Amino acid sequence: RGNCWDNAPMERFFRSLKTEWVPTKGYNSFSEAQGAIIRYITGYYSAIRPHWYNGGLTPNESERLYYLQSNAVASIRVFER
Repeated sequence: RGNCWDNAPMERFFRSLKTEWVPTKGYNSFSEAQGAIIRYITGYYSAIRPHWYNGGLTPNESERLYYLQSNAVASIRVFER
């Protein structure tokens, strides 16, 4: 048996989807809704929408900073003999 907080991330996602993307009049067809929601998830929510857990950065910005920082740490010196 889970607790009430197990589903909190999905509830938050659906709240964002409903308030930021779904038009108040709804969609004309299932395929229209499906295409629009896929564009929201892949083109906006998972790429350019700022997220609180990223310190207000977009996922793209957060990933770029991660790789910039990890490249600095992962640089290796090569010594010649």
